[in-house]
Amino acid sequence: MEIFAHRGASGDFPENTFAAFMEAARLPVFGVEFDVHMTADGELVVIHDELIDRTSDGTGYVKDMSLAELKKHDFGNWFSPDFQGETIPTLADVLDVFDSTHHKLNIEIKSDIFPYEGMVKKVLDVIESRQLESRVIISSFDHSAIQAVAKLNPRVETAALFMEVLVNPLDYLRKIPADALHLLFPAALRLSMAEVITSGMPVRTFTVNDETHAKTLKQAGVQAIFTDYPEKMNAFLHSI
Repeated sequence: MEIFAHRGASGDFPENTFAAFMEAARLPVFGVEFDVHMTADGELVVIHDELIDRTSDGTGYVKDMSLAELKKHDFGNWFSPDFQGETIPTLADVLDVFDSTHHKLNIEIKSDIFPYEGMVKKVLDVIESRQLESRVIISSFDHSAIQAVAKLNPRVETAALFMEVLVNPLDYLRKIPADALHLLFPAALRLSMAEVITSGMPVRTFTVNDETHAKTLKQAGVQAIFTDYPEKMNAFLHSI
């Protein structure tokens, strides 16, 4: 079963920071996952929340700040004083970290709350300029963004994100269309998900930090997990 470092190695490092990504880049895991929002001046930045309050010393919405304003804030000290001085990375910054590695890059487009007009095209432009189409998966809870990716560049793999159990999931996924299904891990064990797994469509689950859960998901045929502890989970899965 494949392992993605969720927001970098976010169990031991502040999520979605250079420190977390540098740690993930050195690990022999399959991939890394991170989230992208857009600033007031149209820059692509890597952060999970719409607000910077939880993971920085600042407050406010990403969409209302320029990149320069965001760079003034500390994004590491909230996790530990050891990471004081971490700044918010741009999408380009993160791609630089993984430029010479083998890792698959799962970019989650966070346009399910705010629409971020033009963000899909901007993300694809960065990917295409670096010729990374074969290494990227674009996922989103905003399924219109997945549709847009499929139209603008069908060479880029897409994944529809879900939190809940689905009825007739294959029909819906094919209608979007999406290439893979990413969902909250308990839902992956429901009977309707077996249809997706049997079809050969990749099913990947988040966020799996418990070894027992990982083993159960592997036995169910889930292709990959997203975990905050990629090194620990990689060692465990290779031991069974």
